[in-house]
Amino acid sequence: MTDAALKAQLEELRTTINEHNYRYHVLDQPSISDAEYDKLLNQLRAIETEHPEWITPDSPTQRAGAEPSPKFAKVTHPAPILSLGNAFDEADLRAWFERISRLDERVRKASFVAEPKLDGLSVVLHYKDGLFVQGATRGNGDVGEDVTANLRTLRKLPLRIPAAAGGPKPPADLFVRGEVFFFKKDFEALNKRQSESGERIYQTARNTAAGTLRQLDPSITASRALTFYVYNIIAAEGKIPATQWETLQYLQDLGFPTAPESVLCKDLEDVVAAYKQWEAGRDALPYEVDGMVVKLNDIGLYNDLGVVGKDPRGSIAYKFPALEVTTMLQDIGVNVGRTGVLTPYAMLEPVEIGGVIVKQATLHNFDFIAEKDIRIGDRVLVKRAGDVIPYVIGPVLTERKKGARKYKPPAVCPVCGQPVETVEDEVAWYCVNAACPEQIVRNVEHFVAVLDVVGMGEKIVAQLNAAGLVKDVADLFSLTREDLLSLEGFADKKADNLIASIEAARTRSLHQLIFALGIRGVGWVMASALSAKYRDLDEIAKASTQDIDDIEGIGPNIAETITDWFAQASNKAVLKKLKKAGVWPRSEPRKAPSGPQPFAGLTFVVTGTLPTFSRKDAGDFIEARGGKLAGSVSKKTSYLVVGEDAGSKLDKARELGVPTLDEDALKQLADQA
Repeated sequence: MTDAALKAQLEELRTTINEHNYRYHVLDQPSISDAEYDKLLNQLRAIETEHPEWITPDSPTQRAGAEPSPKFAKVTHPAPILSLGNAFDEADLRAWFERISRLDERVRKASFVAEPKLDGLSVVLHYKDGLFVQGATRGNGDVGEDVTANLRTLRKLPLRIPAAAGGPKPPADLFVRGEVFFFKKDFEALNKRQSESGERIYQTARNTAAGTLRQLDPSITASRALTFYVYNIIAAEGKIPATQWETLQYLQDLGFPTAPESVLCKDLEDVVAAYKQWEAGRDALPYEVDGMVVKLNDIGLYNDLGVVGKDPRGSIAYKFPALEVTTMLQDIGVNVGRTGVLTPYAMLEPVEIGGVIVKQATLHNFDFIAEKDIRIGDRVLVKRAGDVIPYVIGPVLTERKKGARKYKPPAVCPVCGQPVETVEDEVAWYCVNAACPEQIVRNVEHFVAVLDVVGMGEKIVAQLNAAGLVKDVADLFSLTREDLLSLEGFADKKADNLIASIEAARTRSLHQLIFALGIRGVGWVMASALSAKYRDLDEIAKASTQDIDDIEGIGPNIAETITDWFAQASNKAVLKKLKKAGVWPRSEPRKAPSGPQPFAGLTFVVTGTLPTFSRKDAGDFIEARGGKLAGSVSKKTSYLVVGEDAGSKLDKARELGVPTLDEDALKQLADQA
């Protein structure tokens, strides 16, 4: 193919991908599958790899974070980025309406636009000739911080407008304002990863979004699922819509995401009705809001009313009642998770928050209790946001009573009584007893999932446990057909199929069995490393902490966790039962990889979700080319392979100066080496 034809194909791919991005991220109407989309993106990347001189800033491939910046440059906004006055009830709203009506009688016949008051970080985006050239935080309203590189990582942000074919021609110079924030599900997923890795839990989505956008390393921003909506045109060269409602539609036509919940209200009574509806349904919204923004629809009238202080007269924030209350902390309880993580929770004097009676709230972790100096008997501030579990913000120190007791974390598991362990540099506390009753059901669920026991889901595991048939993972292999037929819901065929599936699980590899045991910190990669060095579970049980620490990718903390797990009497009993049941695989010596070995001498760690590779695929790809896989980042790590939603490993790599690769760069490295 000639260069001219290849370049034409490149432009066509960019146009097509931008169109699909617009349909997926803005309209929520995808027209192709994820696999088809990935195929198009890979074709584009292949051309750009062959001709790097053709890469442009607006290419769909240019989403990954750039190199860390030493500091943020300052950006002067083209017009003041104003704040909003507040109305805390209907009386405040009507008083605002009367004030601006006295200034201009046109207000009494005006329509309004009601938009969600998003709880995030305000940003200003600059487009020149349709190309995204700069993005900045609001800052002090006149001058903000340049966060262009970080904003480029947001999937919803169009790098060129219009984002879809047939869209309106944009002004030659355009500044728009929007809000960067987390969807609730993405913030919860981030905190789940933090908790599972024993790291600190983020308390508020808004502060976390702001901190994420203002990272000096854009790759950290890229690893977290930030999103944004646009709602205003700040400045433009050329004709723009005359009303706010038309502006929102115009912005969407250009390719910007806007809040779908926004509504046009014909008068103030419509605004009041919309507010009541939103307040009743606020928990169902996919993001956090603390009210609605009411704007005059007529932009000319809006501008004529001017500004008072830093608040435009033509709009106001109509706030929802606060979902924060104070109540008495009566005691602190502790939950035990599948991996043994102990999580404290507050036992509260019942209190109503947003129409819901709250008796318990999360306390995040034991370090949080100590840092906030939360004491039993304190009056504490509790927040409930949407469907998120209520959480304690901190104590009300001015109301602390003399008898308030300092809390001491448990020395033993509150369920099984086994000693609790902590790991250096982690905030989590653990029960390492695999036979702990609180952990059994979840341990068995993990075990059967890894060993691919078909037909045994969460409900059946709970049913077996409740019947006393499965008290640990080894009990699965002593189940009989008669045992299953004695349970509700089991007939001959179902029982036979499950017994056959359990029998098949006896033959799984040592690698799989190690992972299935659910040893804290031992994932697929570490299980592979252990099965490569040791022939069976007996050999691992006899290994010293130092022996295990010597394995590439296993640090001293995890090595100690592994030896502690094998030293527990209850875990020894489980292993003895597995061996007696014949579930005792032995690993075979690894065959030396054949073919070119471009990764010989290199150690890789994989984190996050890759576009086309599963975690196993990535490992196979690396090992087939002579590379080593490790489960954690250290100074010995050659490269960290990063996908979406990368967690603490990315932070560790940045701290140690370990270079990062995405999936395409990994493949290119294999070709170039």
